[in-house]
Amino acid sequence: MRKLSKIMSVLLAVTASAQINAEQVKGTVTNNQGKAISGAMVKIMGTNNTATTNEKGIFTLDIEPGKYELHVAASNFVHKNINVNINQDKPAELSVLLDKSAIEIIDVHATPFHTSNIESALPIIVVHGEKLRMRQENTLGDTLSKEVGVHSNFHGSVASTPIIRGLDGPRVLVTQNGLDAGDASRIGPDHAVSTETSTTQQIEVLRGPATLFYGSGAIGGVVNLVDERVPRSTDTKGEWLVEQNNNNDQTLASGSFNSGTGNIAVHADAFYRESNNYEIPERDGVYSVENSAAESSGFTLGTSYLLDNGFVGLSYQSLDQEYGIPGHSHGDEEVAVLADLEQERWQLLSELDLNNKYIKAVNTRVAYTDYEHSELEVGVVGTTFENETLEARTEILHQDFLNWRGGLSLHYKQNDFTAVGEEAFTPPSKTDSIALALMEERHFGDVLLQLGARIERTEITAGTVRLPELELFENLSDLEAHDDHGSEEVTRNFDVKHVFTPVSFSAGLVWDFTDSYNLALSLSHSKRAPSASELLSFGPHIGTGSYEVGALFSLQESAGQEAYFSLNDQPIKMETANNIDLSLRKFKGDFGFILNAFYNQIDDYYYEQATGLFAESEHDHGEEEGSDHEEEETTTLPLYAFTAQDVTLYGFEAQAVWQVNDQFSWTVQGDIIRASLDAGGDLPRTPPARIATELKYQGESISADLFINHYFDQDHVAELETSTDGYVLVDFNVNYHFSIKQQDLAIYLKGKNLTDEYAQVHTSFLKDLTPLAGRSFAIGIRGSF
Repeated sequence: MRKLSKIMSVLLAVTASAQINAEQVKGTVTNNQGKAISGAMVKIMGTNNTATTNEKGIFTLDIEPGKYELHVAASNFVHKNINVNINQDKPAELSVLLDKSAIEIIDVHATPFHTSNIESALPIIVVHGEKLRMRQENTLGDTLSKEVGVHSNFHGSVASTPIIRGLDGPRVLVTQNGLDAGDASRIGPDHAVSTETSTTQQIEVLRGPATLFYGSGAIGGVVNLVDERVPRSTDTKGEWLVEQNNNNDQTLASGSFNSGTGNIAVHADAFYRESNNYEIPERDGVYSVENSAAESSGFTLGTSYLLDNGFVGLSYQSLDQEYGIPGHSHGDEEVAVLADLEQERWQLLSELDLNNKYIKAVNTRVAYTDYEHSELEVGVVGTTFENETLEARTEILHQDFLNWRGGLSLHYKQNDFTAVGEEAFTPPSKTDSIALALMEERHFGDVLLQLGARIERTEITAGTVRLPELELFENLSDLEAHDDHGSEEVTRNFDVKHVFTPVSFSAGLVWDFTDSYNLALSLSHSKRAPSASELLSFGPHIGTGSYEVGALFSLQESAGQEAYFSLNDQPIKMETANNIDLSLRKFKGDFGFILNAFYNQIDDYYYEQATGLFAESEHDHGEEEGSDHEEEETTTLPLYAFTAQDVTLYGFEAQAVWQVNDQFSWTVQGDIIRASLDAGGDLPRTPPARIATELKYQGESISADLFINHYFDQDHVAELETSTDGYVLVDFNVNYHFSIKQQDLAIYLKGKNLTDEYAQVHTSFLKDLTPLAGRSFAIGIRGSF
């Protein structure tokens, strides 16, 4: 906290030197029929200077004399960029005409230039507004599972993370306002993401390598949650929601509030969610998923000091979750294992326009996160995971130089991870990284060219890496005949230090080759340092039902001898990804589409390979009542070893939207991915192909949505992996909108899996134990002011 206070003092001192001698720019924003567009945002590109049109479509901006590019954005319209030349003592008058768009176009916060999803060379999805509220689920992965190119590694509705184009875990970064969420979700699917969608303003998904902005941990993409915990205005506004679900008896309540006075803005939000085990379509006498209940709550407080040239703000978040871990047992299915999660997070955000001779703006983000996750069995802590994260990123944007707009980014991150207990399959470790990145873009007529480069230094250190003397078995019958009475396990311990220097490059272009269309091409070369868990793991991971061994160790097998693990005598390599993305977009008028094709070659890709062997894990339940000894159970687990092999991932994504009339719209979308080893075979848990259709109605007081999603069979499976049958999910929602005084209200009904389909998620580690929930209905009311 003391470090954040010092940083805030420096930022306030810097702003005192910024002198503004502004001229006023005035303009109007209208549609093709000449009608005023209210609520349109007008922004000076490369700065934080913005204005919003009033009910007459009028806006005003204070700008120093010079040449600028204005970005004009409004909901349901194509965004427009306009070049203006502001002369001293000569006010400018502008008239901006926006075209209607069937494709939803939204400005993105996850990139330094804050351009829209249509103007980016990299494919980007943005979920916000009513769509976000109607799709929000208990977990982030399930919330985004209907989006093109995004799946969920569904873990019994309690801990699901997003999968982007077949990649997840340490390759997909989840951020809160541009900074790492700082939890333990990247080391195992049974660890929940420490974010909350019910208080989030919008969710942005960068599909494809985003290492340039976020580092090597984002080689597969980024999911950025944007909220107003650090407010940027003193406008009084708020949002709240109450919901009840009949399937798992879930109760959800959330709310957020922004206000302020003078130069001080304040924010507060809070939520509470509680649910029981969820019900599934009956199969073999099973009607529900045991140990899938959850309870969570949290709040956030934030404040900002608003300046003429930006803002400096600070927020504090507290989060508590307790949830069951389905399938997490030690041979005794009646003993429920719970996860008790606590997190505290401080975040500082600052955006300042300096407008001196060389520097246009300085944007700073700092976060400190203290995360703890304990696994409880019969009320006793078995294993505790702790993760302490400090992250800071500063973007220095320069004045336009030869029509190039861009700047430098300095990024530092430190993770101090500790796992203590019987299932601490990953040893305590510390990861430090520091990086420097350059980002530039320029218009050449109808072509926007985007270039970037990043160099990073990552250091992983661990003081107590274990290499136990592990006995391995080829089949379960060998285990049953095995008697280890009197045997004594020998464990070797090591100090480990690895230093990596990932370097990444990217080039992209967006070509508006004709009116209403553009073509986008993104090329990237990215490197990723393996995570500490991929390197150092050695132990049982009951949450995934496996015994995991990291890439630091090598499995030795020879004819006539028992298999065993030794230290890997080969150099530890970095992943190297070469990615091509090609997009064709039509965005004007009543019909629009987005077509994406991608090809991703990854050398030395780290994944958990099934070995076909088994290992034993002993677990102590503690002393039973009336007993003088501890009860010990043995669990048999399949052995998976992290290995690095060359892989190829490629696929196609499509979405088409037809605005039939002012009330009805029809969407058809689909995606398919193939993920294979270059040496032969498929990667495990690859998402199946799917196609979906959505029909929307938007009236004056009624809005409704019908979504039908068909998942095809998945028989492209890895060795020792089983195929998964396809299924069809039918969901709907209907909203009744009305107003009382100053509040806009909506009563809504959501229905999911209306046909009560039995659906197993192929990307889940527990697909046989945790199918999707059966038919459910949720009723709620939400309001805003």
